[in-house]
Amino acid sequence: MGVCDMATGFLTKAASAATLPVAPLYGAFLSYFIYHPPRRPHHKKPEDLGLTSTDVQVPLNGKPRGLHVWLCEGDTERVVVLGHGLGLSKSASLAQAAMLNRAGYTVALFDHRNHGKSVSDPACWGMSDRHTDDVVAVIKHLRARDEYAAARFAVFGFSISAFPSFYLLGRAADCPVDAVICDSGPALELSPLFRNFVAADGLPIPGPLRTGLSRKALETVAASSALAMLRVQWPPAAEGAYERTPMLFLAGERDTMIPAAGVHALGERYPLAEVHTLPDTDHLQGIKTQPDVYADTVLGFLERTLKD
Repeated sequence: MGVCDMATGFLTKAASAATLPVAPLYGAFLSYFIYHPPRRPHHKKPEDLGLTSTDVQVPLNGKPRGLHVWLCEGDTERVVVLGHGLGLSKSASLAQAAMLNRAGYTVALFDHRNHGKSVSDPACWGMSDRHTDDVVAVIKHLRARDEYAAARFAVFGFSISAFPSFYLLGRAADCPVDAVICDSGPALELSPLFRNFVAADGLPIPGPLRTGLSRKALETVAASSALAMLRVQWPPAAEGAYERTPMLFLAGERDTMIPAAGVHALGERYPLAEVHTLPDTDHLQGIKTQPDVYADTVLGFLERTLKD
């Protein structure tokens, strides 16, 4: 190692040590940032994939402008509601929406609160219930329309936001669904998920906090705070709708954010859960790396579960 490299290493360690007192505070800020990220514009629209859609506003908490939805009409008796990963928007789920709509399904893509074109919510507590409320609101809004009153519904969640799609089954008495699909999650344990999320460098971390003791302190606080903000009992007990509802979990063989082993461990708890590991696939990349297997698996599952 040269003198310059040694000096650089020393300065990096010194900067990390100097910023150690503020690392926990910044970690707490990042935990809030996870649920309140900068809004990304929709990078694609339904028409870019040949879809015909209408914009729908779903009221939330008594406000008429709540959740923004793209509704792509198909069979009025079979509806799939799609979410998206945290920090993204519903445009990230357009490939799945196109696959489903071309197979005949009505598809509703929505932006979670604090994402895309949906409402802002500054709250930082009970985030699991709040994001589950989003899914419930979309389903109830569609069910209130005459054409979908008798429809069979499936929900399709992605990454960290697959958790509220799955947690929705705890609301079965108020908002029943006929099937659940989750891509790249959920997993049996929550703590590793948030540690992996912070470690993946998808969050804005200043240089001195990116290494050494400061980085470890930041990751520990950010992960533990983000987990506490959920205020959730996890995993849900294998009873009620969790015993009766067909579930499909898609896991990537190379997923380091939510590893396939954790998804399988969760799926083993529920009698009607199917877990499929997609080979050579990273987080949320299954529809790109294994398009035929992905489509066959999802459409085959829905054909079995949403049939009359």
